[in-house]
Amino acid sequence: MVEFTSDVAIEDVAIRDTNVSSAVDEPVRATILDMLADAEHSVAEIDAELEARGYDRTRNTVRHHVNELRDANLVEVARLEERSGGTEKYYRANTIVLSYAVPESARDDLEEMADSIAPEVAAIVADLEAEYGETIDRIAAEMAPCEHCRDQKYETYLLSTILRRAFVTGTVRDDTGA
Repeated sequence: MVEFTSDVAIEDVAIRDTNVSSAVDEPVRATILDMLADAEHSVAEIDAELEARGYDRTRNTVRHHVNELRDANLVEVARLEERSGGTEKYYRANTIVLSYAVPESARDDLEEMADSIAPEVAAIVADLEAEYGETIDRIAAEMAPCEHCRDQKYETYLLSTILRRAFVTGTVRDDTGA
């Protein structure tokens, strides 16, 4: 006997890039990434700023965290500066990690806005699939660990990634002057 049923619909897509997640799972790395999104800094400057924020780490540990972010392709060397017979690297973030909770009171407003642009987004996705469908399929096949995993929404992930990157190109870069 069924006592309760409910129509459950997908309302959102949560994107988790495993390279990004593993790199910023350490809270100090997320803090460093946030600092480097605003300005370029050397490891010494990052260390000083972290200390001012109450983080007690050695400079070698801070350097390790910066290297982990660099290895995950989240930060890059922005410039090199000659100092005291050595070269100091200055790093800058090339990725912004957004991790917020939208207030429950905003749910209806967000739904209204999403509904208003859904037809345009659907048209953009259809155009992408028409023009780049084979490329998307090829990349998704490379992502799938086996043929039985094809139902894991690799195409959805790729389309979301494309739309996010286009969003950055069209809005965020304009805001930062990059």
